[in-house]
Amino acid sequence: MKRRTATVLTTVLAVAAASTAAFFALPASAETAAFAVQSSWNNGYQAQVTVNNNTSSQISTWKVELTFPAGTSVTQSWSATQAGSGGAYTFTPAGWNATIAAGASTSFGFIVSGAGRPTSCLVNGQACTGTTNPSPSVTTSAPPATGNPVQVNGQLKVCGTKLCNEHGQAVQLKGMSTHGLQWFPNCYTDASLDVLAKEWSADLLRISMYVQEQGYETDPAGFTNRVNNLVEEATERGMYALIDFHILTPGDPAYNLERAKTFFAQVSARHANKKNVIYEIANEPNGVSWAQIKNYADQVIPVIRGNDPDGVVIVGTRGWSSLGVSEGSNSSEIVNNPVSASNVMYAFHYYAASHKDNYRAEVERAPNSNVNGSVVSTTATSPGRSTVNRPAWRIVLTPASCRLA
Repeated sequence: MKRRTATVLTTVLAVAAASTAAFFALPASAETAAFAVQSSWNNGYQAQVTVNNNTSSQISTWKVELTFPAGTSVTQSWSATQAGSGGAYTFTPAGWNATIAAGASTSFGFIVSGAGRPTSCLVNGQACTGTTNPSPSVTTSAPPATGNPVQVNGQLKVCGTKLCNEHGQAVQLKGMSTHGLQWFPNCYTDASLDVLAKEWSADLLRISMYVQEQGYETDPAGFTNRVNNLVEEATERGMYALIDFHILTPGDPAYNLERAKTFFAQVSARHANKKNVIYEIANEPNGVSWAQIKNYADQVIPVIRGNDPDGVVIVGTRGWSSLGVSEGSNSSEIVNNPVSASNVMYAFHYYAASHKDNYRAEVERAPNSNVNGSVVSTTATSPGRSTVNRPAWRIVLTPASCRLA
């Protein structure tokens, strides 16, 4: 889908780096529960509980009961059915993960509001025993009261189901995307970028570099230079710069794998010390399986991480980044086979006029999936279609943490 109008970027899910710390244990030859904080921020954190079947036979169901101190609550969870409130919570199977084979395990995750760790645990009615490991440090610094977006938020990261700033607070970014850099070059002037940053108060500039269609493949050095220049322009204005490796036709990202490695090696080396750069490694894969897209991502992301270990990376999804909906699938294929990296967001693009309830339903369903991830949503009207259901999409996207509009 060629984007010719304003875009919206929104995050609803995110992949966080695991920082395992065993919290509870039971005697051998019983079910055990291991608690781990995966990421933390100011007054909150994301955690995972792994239920292990240490017995010699299969178990057909499980129940984990956690108690938290006053002022701490579980706000959402995934891969489990959550019940309870007021500090006492029960987690039972989501359905598909009820049975655990002998020697196997399953896990579920949740987001906690408050800094308190569980004070007690039951697994299938048995008391958990063991010791509590020291909790990871929680960021308590407050962001500056004023300043441009990068001064206020600093280095972004994914935390739980949100995109967070360096102070651990969830953020929502608003901004615009360029068209293909090979078209309308007179649009990207100092004056227009000043308007974007100062009058429109944009937080983010998406730099859309087409690979085909008279794009990068015709002049790699020239287009890399254009991207670098626009990153510098965004940086001067205190905006975040999202570098979009815009593949569309052909839809198989593997076709451009070597070009992607070369390009991202160069731009990530150039901007590694900046706090405002986000990498979008495949705009809209189409006509290929999620497994093929993941294989591409698993080869490109390490190239970026070799230079910039902290930058957020956006991975396109099946069916023109529709989470698979446009090709008859859904986000379950990502849930069951996520990319092998942390600090990653998964892309969702939509036309506000023609993409209706089934697309909105998938965006709402995705945050409750098995794997934490992020959804980046781009909105535009299709040519010749003027009816845009703004209220319906606004309801879906209002809770999101990062937005380009």
